[in-house]
Amino acid sequence: MKHFYFRPGKYSGLLFLPVLLIASCFGQQRPPAVPLIVHDPYFSIWSMGDRLTDGPTRHWTGAEQPLAGIVRIDGKPYRYMGDAPREVPAMEQASLAVTATHTLYEFSAAGVRLQVAFFTPAFPQQLDVLSRPVTYLTWTVASTDGKNHQVDLLLDVDPRIAVDSDNQAVTWGRSKAGGLTVLSVGSRDQQVLNRSGDNLRIDWGYFHLAVPDGEAGTTAAETGIVRSFPDSGTLPSSDSMELPQTPRDGAAHLAVSFHLQCAANHPEKRHVLLAYTQQYAIEYLERKLKPYWQRNGESVSSMLSQAEADYESLEARGVQYDKDLTEDLTRVGGPDYAQLAVLAYRQTFAAHGLVAGVDGSPMLFAKENFSNGDIATVDVLYPSAPFFLLFNPALLEGQIRPVLEYAALPRWKFPFAPHDLGRYPLANGQEYGGGERTEENQMPIEESGNLLILGAALGQAQGDWHVAREFWPQFTKWAEYVRARGLDPENQLCTDDFAGHLAHNANLSIKAIEGLGAYALMAQALGHADVARDYMAAAKEMAAKWETMDQESDHYRLAFDRNGSWSQKYNLVWDRLLGLHLFNPRVLDTELAFYQRHLNAYGVPLDSRADYTKLDWELWTASLASTPEQFEAFLRPIAKWINETPSRVPLTDWYDTKTGKQIGFQARSVVGGVYIKALSDEAFAKKWRGLAAQKP
Repeated sequence: MKHFYFRPGKYSGLLFLPVLLIASCFGQQRPPAVPLIVHDPYFSIWSMGDRLTDGPTRHWTGAEQPLAGIVRIDGKPYRYMGDAPREVPAMEQASLAVTATHTLYEFSAAGVRLQVAFFTPAFPQQLDVLSRPVTYLTWTVASTDGKNHQVDLLLDVDPRIAVDSDNQAVTWGRSKAGGLTVLSVGSRDQQVLNRSGDNLRIDWGYFHLAVPDGEAGTTAAETGIVRSFPDSGTLPSSDSMELPQTPRDGAAHLAVSFHLQCAANHPEKRHVLLAYTQQYAIEYLERKLKPYWQRNGESVSSMLSQAEADYESLEARGVQYDKDLTEDLTRVGGPDYAQLAVLAYRQTFAAHGLVAGVDGSPMLFAKENFSNGDIATVDVLYPSAPFFLLFNPALLEGQIRPVLEYAALPRWKFPFAPHDLGRYPLANGQEYGGGERTEENQMPIEESGNLLILGAALGQAQGDWHVAREFWPQFTKWAEYVRARGLDPENQLCTDDFAGHLAHNANLSIKAIEGLGAYALMAQALGHADVARDYMAAAKEMAAKWETMDQESDHYRLAFDRNGSWSQKYNLVWDRLLGLHLFNPRVLDTELAFYQRHLNAYGVPLDSRADYTKLDWELWTASLASTPEQFEAFLRPIAKWINETPSRVPLTDWYDTKTGKQIGFQARSVVGGVYIKALSDEAFAKKWRGLAAQKP
């Protein structure tokens, strides 16, 4: 089987979706997990094997949410998705292509070629489209032996897709939405926003399988379909009425089948819509907020109808979008970089909930997946920020504004910035560390520096400093705190809190210094010239002191007082991106040369304490390279890791550089940080950020 990614080139499957024309072979590359339906932390389904038939499809947490696919060719059944029923043989998977908005599989058996395409129009410049919880699933069937074939296609959706666990009762039904037949399933109890946490699936709202009338599909909501279809090729003539039931006890599956006459040289194509809707998605400061697509009261029916009406135009745009993005990523960082960035694309979005604020403005809440489930974690927004600064800065504003509003309330009494707003999906106040009660286990320098840097980066990207102006008292308070305590940080946590508390943290000190420079940029933009001069001078003075405090022989230490130690100084990336130039260039040159001498099989360790690394920080470090050759030297081990890691999960950002195994974390938004290299390319940033200002 060949695994394709996205380099432009010729592809033999010319009968199928033209997006494959942009896919070209990267040897035997393969993603650790393959995105299928990825929208938000609750509607996120993946294939976690080499082949789509190797196992059941799963929620990003690993819980089974099976989508089963069976095809009958001239009466003989084969599986194309899922591992059940096992007695039905799997089709041969010929190829896999992953692009920014598409995942495409190609299968073959008995003289027939079947392409299965998942398309999510995740265009950050079109928020109305981006916020629609719809993925299109398209099948294209063609004869490869010059003969005519009768082909029966089945898609079967397990009701576990709508609940946290299989012992929760569900109800189901069918309805019409314009030219669509819609089968729906959801929990019986519908306890909206009833709890928060990490390893959870949604148990309110409804999953929808929407079939266009013009596709001539047959639908059913019944049990045992994947068992009966291989023999009969048909669906039950009626729906189950045994309501409600739990998935464990035989709740009805949702199914659609298509009966096709596949003639030689005449491919047949069918598609459906897979969607998940919920009345409310986030609770922010005790207010329940609707998904962004519902901000004007649009109904589920009209949303699905419009999504179907837009199918062909969105598909055409997606093909071009994937091609253009892949070409530009390859130009900026080479094929290894393009592979990584494209794989991170949909995952970055899928770790967020996009909702409408009280005034209808977009608010984007990140979930700290497989960490502790926190919502709007500042040191998660910070590493993912390059993605949003690049594609649509309004989405970064939609992330930091809720934090800034919270920090401006009297209830936040500390002189430093918050860490989070609670646990997803309840953003009602910080819960990490001491919460609102004590300074215990807080991240004072970390989060204050993060928001100062993001405030300046947002202003530069938008060409408008309204956020800095509106929250100037908060930024000023944090700048004063960082100036007083940031050069030589006390014993405290930083974003790499899994490594524990650390005093005199050299990389954290860099963040403080860059944060002061960022504050000076905001002050200058807002007309506070004296403040800007004062803080920029202080930042330069601190940078000079930092170098003498931390230098040791051929590198710089992990902590000022730890001889023989070292760490990646990834926070230096903002010195260049913000145009601050606070640090002597020899710091970068010295560090990068040192890191190259410490490359392991799968990357550079985070620091001298362990062999593990962080994927986002590796890319920030690599983006500081002075030549393309040096950048590629850092990328090659990472590309090898993607292909060889034994941990088959949505991209982890915390792994062992010697074994390639996941240490922790998966499916997190921080992988958006890999776009730091693209963000640092002026032409790339201008082009893609400019799309957000254009009418779709």
